[in-house]
Amino acid sequence: MNALTVCLVLCAAVTAGTWLASVLTHEHSWVDRIWSIAPIAYVWIFAAGDGFSPRLVLMALLVTAWGARLTFNFARKGGYRPGAGEDYRWAVLRGRMPGWAFALFNIGFISLYQNALILAFCLPAFTASGSATPLGVWDVALAVVFVAFLVGETIADQQQWEFHRWKQTERAAGRTPVPGFLQTGLFRISRHPNFFFEQAQWWVFYGFAIAATGVWLHWTIAGAALLTLLFICSTVFTESISRSRYPEYDDYRRRTSMLVPWFPKAPQPSAQPVG
Repeated sequence: MNALTVCLVLCAAVTAGTWLASVLTHEHSWVDRIWSIAPIAYVWIFAAGDGFSPRLVLMALLVTAWGARLTFNFARKGGYRPGAGEDYRWAVLRGRMPGWAFALFNIGFISLYQNALILAFCLPAFTASGSATPLGVWDVALAVVFVAFLVGETIADQQQWEFHRWKQTERAAGRTPVPGFLQTGLFRISRHPNFFFEQAQWWVFYGFAIAATGVWLHWTIAGAALLTLLFICSTVFTESISRSRYPEYDDYRRRTSMLVPWFPKAPQPSAQPVG
């Protein structure tokens, strides 16, 4: 059985397991719980299938570092606690959909599509396996950029973690946190810097397939492209919730880039009274 077949079988088993767990527990974030773990398994399977070649081992080590960091961040937010780890957006979506429609959404999108996507953005490792091109300077450059994006995501998540802890402290003291959403640090130049860095790492990961084959465009680009599409759709939905909670969020949207870090626009001047 080759590495791709093993990964497909594993993906099918994980998909069935996460769907069954969501039905039995009435929580719908089981894919979130394996999001940072399954890619490590997939890429190391491809590395083993390639005889642990230097490029595949490097790719697997980078994904392991990515997964360890993301798992830690998800765990400290309570993502693995029974009954407390569900993404708040699923509750909002359940309230907007009939029960039967959400059940189909759970099967088709949450379980099937997201698990297939996780395997898809790991497939550049399959493309890179078996390459006769030795590990070179482009692989080293890609690894450095991957780590830089990993550091950026770590900083963004830490800033978000500290902000939400401050909000909890304010509420525990009977005060209303102002502002209600993070607008400083990396969140001053991007509304979702953690989302940007997450996607960027998987585009860099696709770059290893280019370095291995010398071909710029091949089918395994689909994983990174579909991940970006997912993040854009998810961001639009997330921001619709934020806009309903915080009237000032629209001004933040006007002056701050959605994903790609960029210089913020100047605040709009306050209207002056006439006469």
